[in-house]
Amino acid sequence: MRRRLAPWLLAPVAAAAVACSGGGGQEGDITVFAASSLGDVMRDLGAGFERAHPGTHVRLNVASSATLVTQIREGAPADVFTPASPDEAAALSKEGFLSGTPQTFATNHLAVAVPAGKGPVEAFADLAKPGLRLVLAARDVPAGRYAREALRRAEAAGTFGPGFEAAVLSNVRSEEPSVRAALAKVRLGEADAAIVYVTDVPAGDQEVWLVDVPAAVNVRAEYVAAVLRKTANPGTSADFAAYLVSKEGQAILERAGFGRAGTP
Repeated sequence: MRRRLAPWLLAPVAAAAVACSGGGGQEGDITVFAASSLGDVMRDLGAGFERAHPGTHVRLNVASSATLVTQIREGAPADVFTPASPDEAAALSKEGFLSGTPQTFATNHLAVAVPAGKGPVEAFADLAKPGLRLVLAARDVPAGRYAREALRRAEAAGTFGPGFEAAVLSNVRSEEPSVRAALAKVRLGEADAAIVYVTDVPAGDQEVWLVDVPAAVNVRAEYVAAVLRKTANPGTSADFAAYLVSKEGQAILERAGFGRAGTP
């Protein structure tokens, strides 16, 4: 059913400019490449880390996990990578870009974003309605993969009738480069629904509400933190990755609606 989320107070954040030469630049500075769904909360995590580590500065580059992988491969200066799936980190690790083992620091789940008020989607089953304008993140983006996995689970469960997955996918009008881009289509009135993360829509939003994805078919998104092998500040980068799983870091993530590391 449609619902409003419990309040969480986060201000919007734009991606900060990335230094042009080498990692975080000055000693104590680091650049974090963060998945788009982490954009808001990573601002608060960066501020908390700076308070706990005087003299440090955290800069953010926020984009889809797939875009961040491409940037890293092309030599963009990064110190810590926090994608919305372990797969992206595993690929970079195999290619020699990462130092150490990526560590899970948060989890998330899917929901359906719809225009606020009465609309064609009141429940997850309504995604199969003929003519519905649905938007998903692209297949190479974690949110896009998670959404399609949820639809496969729904089809396998049989709860929504035969052909549910195909009917929903036939309603897809566009595949966006990030989950926030998919959400933007709903905000602009260009889509009736988009499958996003539960953390993507703040409580009290006047434009977008969330419809639950049933727990039986929902997908557990897993965020990992990885330090880049060529980081200019390995100590600070490792400290930031550790901060994400610290008591303070986990509290910030939980307030923003993310699950704690290790939760189902």
